[in-house]
Amino acid sequence: MQNVDLVQLTTQTKKLTAMIVEDEKVANELLSSTFKNFFSDVGSCFNGKDALEMYNKTKPDVVFVDIIMAGMDGIELSRQIRAINPTQIIIVISASNDIEKISESIEVGVNSFIQKPIDTKKIIELLVSVTAMITKKKKVETKTFSISLPLDLYETVNEGAKAESISKNAIIIRALRDFF
Repeated sequence: MQNVDLVQLTTQTKKLTAMIVEDEKVANELLSSTFKNFFSDVGSCFNGKDALEMYNKTKPDVVFVDIIMAGMDGIELSRQIRAINPTQIIIVISASNDIEKISESIEVGVNSFIQKPIDTKKIIELLVSVTAMITKKKKVETKTFSISLPLDLYETVNEGAKAESISKNAIIIRALRDFF
């Protein structure tokens, strides 16, 4: 692992929210308390059904999910979240070595898979990866598209609209500079 500036990493992750979905009480509490040090808000659920309800209410930036749970497992939860938001960052944290389950989670499109038990080094690497994914996702979401008009049509556009467009672009550029 490369040297990571934890202060800078925490500054980035504190802008984000997370949700933990883990059916084992002790593991859930441990993950939640650990991630509360890094994320601005961490929601916690013990099953897929409650997690889906919480997801729809809170729309967290990152979802951490266990694969094997009673009722709706982590793979089905991930599939349903993907249907709601195809770009949602979903990270599987599981002790399962079941290749079939791991393959299925990859097919669903989870962003990352972390094997339990998780140590500090894995958490730091995971958070570096999460911030990179979020940054890439934000860049894609904030790209603006221009419409090229022939010069003769451009001249017929209302002067106020031209000025408003330039003003909005300046605001977007300033916001992007502040973000990055």
